[in-house]
Amino acid sequence: MSQKILPIACLFGATAVILGAFGSHGLKSVLSDDQLRIYDIGIRYQFYHTFALFLSGLVYAKNSHKFAKFASFFFIAGIFLFSGSLYLLANRSLMGLEHFTPVLGPLTPIGGICFIIGWLLLALSLTKK
Repeated sequence: MSQKILPIACLFGATAVILGAFGSHGLKSVLSDDQLRIYDIGIRYQFYHTFALFLSGLVYAKNSHKFAKFASFFFIAGIFLFSGSLYLLANRSLMGLEHFTPVLGPLTPIGGICFIIGWLLLALSLTKK
């Protein structure tokens, strides 16, 4: 399983760098300051949880505890839901997604809950042998 988690974490890290550079250079002139702030929060949390995902992969590789594996799933879901919804919300006017705002908005806190669960499961995996 860790053979899958670690490359996925690296892919999320590379994607965060690409999206961050795109936001800084490509979107700066077309998004408002508020939209760029929302986009930046998505990038920041993707980076934080990419490291958490990598750590959960290492923990799972060391002790194969199911909590570390489940933590990885929650970190992945959180990145998609939290950061992904923020990317879409920040760019909704460019992408013609204004009418999806009521759907996208609730995904962000659900992703945040996934992050919290991931951290708690990672903590549990570190206490179990």
